[in-house]
This record gives sequence, structure tokens and C-alpha cells, in this order.
Amino acid sequence: MTFNKWTIGSVHLANPLVLAPMAGVTDPAFRQLVKGFGCALVYTEMISDKGLIFANAKTRELLKGPQSERPRAVQLFGSSAESLAEAAQIVEETGEADIIDINFGCPTPKIVKNGSGAALLRDPSQPAKILQKVKDSVSLPVTAKIRLGWDEDRSEEIALRLADAGAAAIAVHGRTREQFYSGRADWEPIARICAKVDVPVIGNGDVRTPQDAKRMLSETGCQGVMVGRAFLGNPWLAREILTYLESGEELPPSAIDERIAFARRHLQLVVEQRGERQGIREMRKHLGWYFRGLPSGARMRERINKLETLAEVENLLSEYQKNFV
Repeated sequence: MTFNKWTIGSVHLANPLVLAPMAGVTDPAFRQLVKGFGCALVYTEMISDKGLIFANAKTRELLKGPQSERPRAVQLFGSSAESLAEAAQIVEETGEADIIDINFGCPTPKIVKNGSGAALLRDPSQPAKILQKVKDSVSLPVTAKIRLGWDEDRSEEIALRLADAGAAAIAVHGRTREQFYSGRADWEPIARICAKVDVPVIGNGDVRTPQDAKRMLSETGCQGVMVGRAFLGNPWLAREILTYLESGEELPPSAIDERIAFARRHLQLVVEQRGERQGIREMRKHLGWYFRGLPSGARMRERINKLETLAEVENLLSEYQKNFV
């Protein structure tokens, strides 16, 4: 499969692979790693519109990232068209975004109870009204990330309304809010949307392997394929997907020493960006994911969660290499 270059508004993308926004995961360090393996587009974590409007320092920090990861989509969440539009203007003024994305899909209770995320799918007309307001407030391309609906599939209606409102692209996760992440993602509605709208569609849901990515593209006709949880502890999956899409070659699984080398690189980036104390705390979950499926992985995760300093982590990784590499 030869990569078809595609665009979202004025943003040119070299291949179909997109990193999904994931709260507490897609920070600058993680985005850099996945981008380094060839991913065409990366998303920030979800960013609160109110946090930006009230100049919350931690919220503003979520906007930042290195030039090497561009193009970057900044994803906003909120419940009010007016406040989302105001937040989008703030994002544009910072120069940190190439694309502004509105989250209409997050299923978590703390987001939904405030009327944000997937709660906005209860009324299929609401996402389009919000997107129109945001689009009219900024010059950057504005996109939407949706699920199939709240508790039933109304994705085609929602997507058509969004396209009519001027969405530059629509990412579709093949589950309803009520499903959360249970069962299997339904890709058939994604295919229907691709056939009906004249803007790029990004398929999302249960893309775990290079073969899944190829099937998503071929079965739905989508322009982009969005990968999220499968990248956890496995950022080199981007390289595997792109190699398979381009040549059909299946790369061998990464060796243990390669996995530890990438874990070290990730650790270094996070500590540089967040400082040692905070960086180690934030890296505990990532280090645990790197050791999934490896010998003594469960024991390593238990030990990692007790470490406080960079030296302690480095010593543990070196000890592991001596025993298993």
C-alpha cells in the first residue's frame, strides 16, 4: 500500500497514522516517541476550556510541545459553545496548535457529568452547533472526535451535521458511550460515514496490530487510522504499522534490550520536561506498560511503583538487563 498524502484543512499529512488523545498519557514526551516512529499526526491530552480561560498554569502547560512533533492537534473539551470558542481563540494565539479538535466522545463519568465529552451526543444537533461556533472564532482547521452515539448508533446523522457545519475532519470511535471500551468496536458505521461525508474521516477503535490498521483503512475507506491504547508501552508499533502498510513486511517483535532502551529514552524525556520527582511519578505507569508480557513483568511493576529517584530506576533497569538480556 502506497501512502496517500492527505490534508486536514491546510495541514498536510504524510501517512494515515494518527496518535489518539489520551488523558494522562499523550504528554510531549510520549508524543515525541510516537512521532519519532513516523506517526503523521499527534494529539495533546484533553484540555479544559475553562482551565484555559481562567489561565490555569497546569492547563496552559498541556498546550506546549517541541516543534519536532508538529503537526499537532490540540483537543479541547467543554459543554458550552461560547467557552469552547473562547478557549480555541486562546489556543490559536499561543501558536501551539496546527489543528483544534473538539472532544465529543470521552465516556468517563467525571467528564460526562459536567455535560462535556460524550454527553454532547445525547442531542445529535449539539456537536455541530458547537463546532460551527468554534470554527467561526478561529482560522485554524477545527475537527471533531465522536463516538457512535450515547446509547445507540446515531453517528451518521452526527457526522453529516458536523460536516455541514464545517468540520475539517471527523474521527469516529466505533462504540457508543454506554459501551465504554467493552465488546468489539463496530467499524461498519465508520464505513457508512466515509461514504456520505466529503471531509476526511479518521477510523478509531480496536486497532491493535499492523493488520488491524490495514483492515481499518481498506474496510472503511477512511483516510486516517487512529491508534490509542495499543501504543501504551509499545510506541514502536507506529513503525510496525507504517512498514506493514507500505510493504507488507511484518517486523519482528522488539527484543527486551530494545524495549528497555526505549523505556530509558522515555524516562529521560519525562525527567527533562517535568523534573526528577514529578517525572518519576508520571513514568511509573509507562514503565509498567513497557514490562507487560516480559519475564517477571508483574514483579517489576510492583518494584517500579515504589521508586522515587532516577538513580533507583536506572539501577533497577540495569539489574533487569543483567538477569534477562
